[in-house]
Amino acid sequence: MIDDALVALAEALGRAALARDVRIATAESCTGGLIAGAITAVAGSSDWFECGFVTYSNEAKRRDLGVPEATLERFGAVSEEVARAMAEGACRVSGCRWAVAITGIAGPSGGSPEKPVGTVCFAWAGPAGAEALRRLLAGDRRDVRRESVRIALQGLIDRLA
Repeated sequence: MIDDALVALAEALGRAALARDVRIATAESCTGGLIAGAITAVAGSSDWFECGFVTYSNEAKRRDLGVPEATLERFGAVSEEVARAMAEGACRVSGCRWAVAITGIAGPSGGSPEKPVGTVCFAWAGPAGAEALRRLLAGDRRDVRRESVRIALQGLIDRLA
């Protein structure tokens, strides 16, 4: 699943992180560690990658990242609000200035009319705060997860550039 194009994005992220002298953390749900996998496929990523959290369950989101129970209950795990709390939590717990978070419904089941399969929420947290984005991605589970990793990496690159 981690192909040359994703590794190239991770390499570009590494150059941007090193140029700004920052370390990166990830918080992942539907991608199950694929962002961290793409990053650690890059030789030397230990110079700029701190850690990755895979918080698949709501309990893990609460316990490991400090996502408030009230936020999960009010908005659901797949929401911009939860993605934002995950990214902020990853920064707080890791001590990093920058983090990316993903939570979504990769399928093939689990969707609803309000949040169909392919709904993915992203957040990027940095020194100026956190920014979230919701997207509806096409394709099967593999496609949704791969595109999610691409969007997450590109979002960090854009914010560090």
